[in-house]
Amino acid sequence: MTARVEKRGFARCPADPEQWIRTAEIPPRASEPTAYTARLTIDVTPALRGRIKIAAFGRGVTVADMLRELLSREFPPTSGDPI
Repeated sequence: MTARVEKRGFARCPADPEQWIRTAEIPPRASEPTAYTARLTIDVTPALRGRIKIAAFGRGVTVADMLRELLSREFPPTSGDPI
């Protein structure tokens, strides 16, 4: 008989449970001063979506970051707005 080869599973738990439970700390992006807590959904045509994605790629930013900046410029905070 041949020796059985131990196959590693797709996801294997580390030997140390503390290491398994802990998650890696991900540093915030420089462009993100705080975490965003609201999601905005809009309907756009496929052509407009494509133009937005190409513009973001050309600028080297994500679509979300580009649109946040655009909306911040278009709608600056007023004196009575919460931060």
